[in-house]
Amino acid sequence: MKKVKRKIIRIDEDLCDGCGICIPSCAEQAIQLVDTPAGKKARLVKEFYCDGLGACLGSCPTGALTVEEREAEPYDEAATLARIRRTAPELLEEQVKHPEEHAQEFSEQHAQKLPGGVSSCPSVQMLRWAGKGEDVAQESVKSHSALRHWPIQLHLVHPSAPYYRDADLVIAADCVPFAYAKFHEDFLKGKVLAIGCPKLDDIDAYRVKLKQLIETAHPRSITIVHMEVPCCSGFVNLVRQALRESRMNVPLEEIVIRITGEKM
Repeated sequence: MKKVKRKIIRIDEDLCDGCGICIPSCAEQAIQLVDTPAGKKARLVKEFYCDGLGACLGSCPTGALTVEEREAEPYDEAATLARIRRTAPELLEEQVKHPEEHAQEFSEQHAQKLPGGVSSCPSVQMLRWAGKGEDVAQESVKSHSALRHWPIQLHLVHPSAPYYRDADLVIAADCVPFAYAKFHEDFLKGKVLAIGCPKLDDIDAYRVKLKQLIETAHPRSITIVHMEVPCCSGFVNLVRQALRESRMNVPLEEIVIRITGEKM
């Protein structure tokens, strides 16, 4: 099978403790435990079973799972469904219901497209819901920005900037302030900020920058605020990996925001 450059799960066997928690988190059943000289380790069954969306990332307690971009066999929906029928038929109904959600959208050559040419990742599903957005304009109390520094984009921030030193750091996914109306009041007031997108941006560069920021600034705490879509949870493992590499013990909190604007 011809290989293409695409996103796929990477399993760091040095970090993997063989717990197997990631296996039920993978709807495609692409991960299995194997016996190695170092004990049980998680490994991909076949590259073409992995869609690369990263829904399994948040389940790993050691941060052994990451998403990398490399030459790999393209995701095979038909082969994946056949495997699910054999190994976990109870998951088949959900998989068949939303086959396009699990397509490998990151490679243009092999992306499954929704009508109109829209990418098929769960993070870009077209959804609409009734809300109370019209009530915001009727509130009598004026809101003010709690942002007190610049830049805030993770690629652009300066780890040695004085405002990051010994501060409470908020790391937020790009979409969060738009989905959560009280972002400034509830999350940013009295804190410093760095933002990014774990789906579209350079994750390796983020990891390096976060490690530098943690080592240089010595933050008092880190709060990660991300959306509920699977690819957004990659921020959590990214920060945990940076903390491990920096060998620093910083209190870490994770907050998840629904696409409808509520905290989970």
